[in-house]
Amino acid sequence: MYSTVVDNSPLIKVSSSKHEASYAVNGTLMNPLEAFYASLAGCAAVYAKKACKELGIPATGIEIGCKPFAGPGGPLTLSRFKTEVRFPAQFTAEQKTAVLDSIAHCAVKEIVIDGGDIEFQVAEA
Repeated sequence: MYSTVVDNSPLIKVSSSKHEASYAVNGTLMNPLEAFYASLAGCAAVYAKKACKELGIPATGIEIGCKPFAGPGGPLTLSRFKTEVRFPAQFTAEQKTAVLDSIAHCAVKEIVIDGGDIEFQVAEA
């Protein structure tokens, strides 16, 4: 379970049983939408590392850049999310392909793509 207590400060702290994440509504920290985009970038890195481990090669030096593109509904809609990966010189074409394929199957991205059937509920406790 994730929980937060709302107060009058610009900060938002969300806790789980293991971790705490902080956000802000005044630009001093990421807001939750920016954190969602950051989680897509982080997920890409996790899957790049997993692929490199399976290939028996170091992931050191891989650079991942991610950019969200707003949809027709404005900045709060997402029409495209571009992930660009730069590899160190020693990566072969086959290794690059394996890492890119792994990144393409990032769990966060898969939830977004397949998540049309997610039921969100908001209710008084």
